[in-house]
Amino acid sequence: MRRTLASIALCSLAAALFCAIPTRAQQTSADFRWTDFHSPEDQNILVWVSRSLEAANWTSIREIGVKYDAALVVTEQRNPQAAPGSGTFTVWTASLTTHDFAPLVSGANLRWFDPVRFADDATDEWPLLYDNCRDCQPSTYFTAFYYDIRTHAWSARWISGDHGAPVWNTSRPAGTNWTQAYALLSNGEGHSTLYTWNHFDYPKPRTVQDFITRYDLDPFNHVERSAVTTAPTPPTPSVEKQLADFELRICRAETAPPGLARGQDTELCQNLLKGHVTRQPVTTPPANNRGQAAPPRARR
Repeated sequence: MRRTLASIALCSLAAALFCAIPTRAQQTSADFRWTDFHSPEDQNILVWVSRSLEAANWTSIREIGVKYDAALVVTEQRNPQAAPGSGTFTVWTASLTTHDFAPLVSGANLRWFDPVRFADDATDEWPLLYDNCRDCQPSTYFTAFYYDIRTHAWSARWISGDHGAPVWNTSRPAGTNWTQAYALLSNGEGHSTLYTWNHFDYPKPRTVQDFITRYDLDPFNHVERSAVTTAPTPPTPSVEKQLADFELRICRAETAPPGLARGQDTELCQNLLKGHVTRQPVTTPPANNRGQAAPPRARR
């Protein structure tokens, strides 16, 4: 009897969530919330998600975020004998109208950041950084979670293979001086773009190569896109200038949210910034100034 009543309550909740889906233009960050595991009002969501993920591989549920009829779920997989914080995570999308679910990304050392937008009329998305492994030489990736109103599910940006956009790598090719930098930058129009810079100083006679990768959304259909800029052979002044502008913006990282920029302290960036120091106006008085003013001579 209890199981039947619980099922009826959960189905009623799912139906209410499904019927309350607004149009795309009405989506705002206020439509998203993190559930409170200790709140009686959120127990039905916790039960529904737990049952949906029964067949998945996890040891604990860390977070559940809800928007309309879909949950963004973070689970942890950990050896019970291991110390806290030593496990790995998986982020899932789970339907609140059916028991369908799907993994989005998995890894270690998950870092969340405040919501941002990647297009003028887009909705808020949750950016994050994470590593692909623990107790290793990890690579760091960037992605952002967004609610896709067409599929009524959560999705992740710039996924290639199993991971998001690569922003940092601890492995170094032998004999090559590899410098990295990245920043999530605002373009001044209310939305953000991720830029990564990879500078390879190869052993001679190979020449230095720079690769700037831009990750953003198509402004018309909000489809993820990425573009790589590198100096052509032979070099052209327009591309060289574009590379220089990108490199300076990444090294300054003036509009990057805290934690979503790295590499600005490298020697490459520091030398670049020293060459673009803005000249400040001189405010010190001249040497012969004694702090006195003499009135002009009276006309005769």
